[in-house]
Amino acid sequence: MILAPLDWLIVITYLLSLIGMGIVASRRVKDTKNYFLGKRHFGKLVMIAQTFGVGTHAEMPVSLAGATYSYGISAIWYQWKNLFATPFFWIMAPIFRRVRRSTTAEMMEDRYGATMSGLYAIFAFAFLFIGMASILKGAAKVLHQMLGANLDTNTIVLGLTFIFVLYSFVGGLLASAWSNFVQGFLLLLLSFMLIPLGWGAVGGFDGMKQVLPLHYFSLATPKEVGPWFIIMLTLNGIIGVMAQPHVLAAVGTGKDEYTCRVGFFHGMWAKRLCTIGWAVVGVMVAAMIARGLFGANTLKDPEDAFGFACQHLLAPGLRGLLIASVMGACLAACSALMVDSGALFTNGFYRPRLAPKKSDHHYLWVGRISGLVAVIMAVGYALFLIQRVLYSFLLTETMAAYMGISIVGGLIWERANRWGAISSILVSICTNFSLYHWEHQRLDYWSPSIFFYSFAAGVVTLVVVSLLTPAEEEARVAPFFTRLRTPSDRIPVGAADQKNLPEDHEEGKNWDDGLAAETSRWTAEQGRQLLLVNLLHPIRGACGVGFFKAYRVDLQGLLLGSILSSGLVLGLWALLKI
Repeated sequence: MILAPLDWLIVITYLLSLIGMGIVASRRVKDTKNYFLGKRHFGKLVMIAQTFGVGTHAEMPVSLAGATYSYGISAIWYQWKNLFATPFFWIMAPIFRRVRRSTTAEMMEDRYGATMSGLYAIFAFAFLFIGMASILKGAAKVLHQMLGANLDTNTIVLGLTFIFVLYSFVGGLLASAWSNFVQGFLLLLLSFMLIPLGWGAVGGFDGMKQVLPLHYFSLATPKEVGPWFIIMLTLNGIIGVMAQPHVLAAVGTGKDEYTCRVGFFHGMWAKRLCTIGWAVVGVMVAAMIARGLFGANTLKDPEDAFGFACQHLLAPGLRGLLIASVMGACLAACSALMVDSGALFTNGFYRPRLAPKKSDHHYLWVGRISGLVAVIMAVGYALFLIQRVLYSFLLTETMAAYMGISIVGGLIWERANRWGAISSILVSICTNFSLYHWEHQRLDYWSPSIFFYSFAAGVVTLVVVSLLTPAEEEARVAPFFTRLRTPSDRIPVGAADQKNLPEDHEEGKNWDDGLAAETSRWTAEQGRQLLLVNLLHPIRGACGVGFFKAYRVDLQGLLLGSILSSGLVLGLWALLKI
């Protein structure tokens, strides 16, 4: 891709804007709450953009366009495999705010104690720096393809790292959220911009159907992505997302619980929508190659399809926007993971175990430095061990689901204990590896049946071992569930005669049993009881006000999410039939 001076001007302006955001944000970052969580003051648009940005990586449009170029529109299921998990994100989002913690490791300590917190911290650190390494290397490969041979991938990795570290180190999650807000709009725009620019060249769907096989326009899933595959991936996505260490900060930082719901659900749904644009671009490029447009009769690599479309369809200026968008997707995601790494080390390990009585300013700098150390580790993996990192990153997605058994189990079942949680993780992972070894498959290979057997083994182990061993101390479990059943938003004074609410109720402190019971009744009357928390006893959780009234917000969101997800599939199917 040949860049004009206007393209370079746009790219440089965008990068300088990101650095400027970090400098401005740094003036508002005075404590750890602001650095790690943005003081939970983010509005709906910022939350949507933050969730979208953290969950959308630069290599995704390239890989999907390459798949649809090779196999047709049905390859969209490689990205839509988690489509039907999206409605459940609506009911999960408030939990990340109600736990009143900045990391999942702290939540695990509240629920199960220090041993489980430490075990989770080991998993989370590996997940975060491997994630950063994979995103950096993936974006570097995309940019190398766009910019030609002038810059090698490792040089691009170092350049991208310098930029996101510069604004994240001083601005924290606030700077990360602002950058996600900007790049989210860019990525949405550019996901669909290529379609009208190339539509006339290929003659629309009629023109494409004249030169491509009919199966290119079928939404039937590829052979390896059947209904069983999608059901297991949906389960993987629902359970695994609860354990992914960056999700709590990405989802639980809204100004209220409803904002967290809107951000998590609509941010991920926007990603599903963008997938359509990426998929159509791949099919368009297949039609261009079939027609011999732009002097090309084949592509050396199917994943060159997205770059091919950009090179021949985008005018100067738009190419610069595309590169800025790809860089922004990488930088925003890595920025969030860097801040999450610092929060994990500081609040999950350093503050409670090594230095419990230091000043907040001290913890702020520990968070910044530990996040930087995680970045250095990620860069080392990206530069020297990236093949292993990519394979390991695929494996961490499934490992998150096995870790998620203990997290979700601990949320819905009060009898779950640390011994059951630890055993469930070990049994599910050992079952997973043993079955793959038995079938002579790579350890990072994913089979829906093996996932089901491993997951089921973990669930059974959690239940059986928890019942055979002593329950957790009431002093730990009771306050944990009180927080989950109590809204984290500021409750209006006088609501349900609660004139004596403790001033620190948003932190989940100083609740007596009577006050907690009255607040739960008020929450049910407002329709804000959480279905997931009360899954095993929904009638008791309704506090006598009726099931549909008590869980009204959850049920409305589930219904809307199911309609939107199904409508997206039906809409694309109808479009292909035109």
